Amino acid sequence: MGDNKEQPLRVGAAVRRRRRALDLTLAVVAERSGLSVPFLSQVENDRARPSRTSLEKVADALRTTAVELLAAADPACSVDVVRAEDTEPGTEPRARSLVRGHHQMHASEFTGDHEAGREFQYRNDQLMYVADGAVEIEAEGRAYRLGRGDTLYLTGGVRHRWRATVPDTRVVVVAVAEHIEAVRGRRR
Repeated sequence: MGDNKEQPLRVGAAVRRRRRALDLTLAVVAERSGLSVPFLSQVENDRARPSRTSLEKVADALRTTAVELLAAADPACSVDVVRAEDTEPGTEPRARSLVRGHHQMHASEFTGDHEAGREFQYRNDQLMYVADGAVEIEAEGRAYRLGRGDTLYLTGGVRHRWRATVPDTRVVVVAVAEHIEAVRGRRR
């Protein structure tokens, strides 16, 4: 009935497609990511589910984002429900895709602490919404403090980093998908 909660999100095929499109071997991706060839093979064959951190390392090695890999994991549907996961408060940091498939928009929810030193730069525009807690975002040489219900809009190409400043923070990031050429004509 359009509810895919029984089907776990599988990123293996998306990782393999991206790696092959770049004409890379598993050994090269392993070297770039710092992960082992056997583990990457298991990920590609959906015998292992990478953690958020491991998926980000794989994405970096494949010159893409974890969000894009997650978006490419399932075929597009015209109607799809993504159910909230049953997780206990205080569990390890996690990220989950809020939109499955290869669409013009992607959205992710980040819960818990975040790797504050990691810098992001997306080709297209994005919106960050603080659902719970508080974050500090550094962009364009300025620091922005956001609390529950606040949003921050970033145009494509803006380098930024962010971190949760209180426990159990939830941030929703919505962006124009990287595969869409939404920045045409924009001066950088």
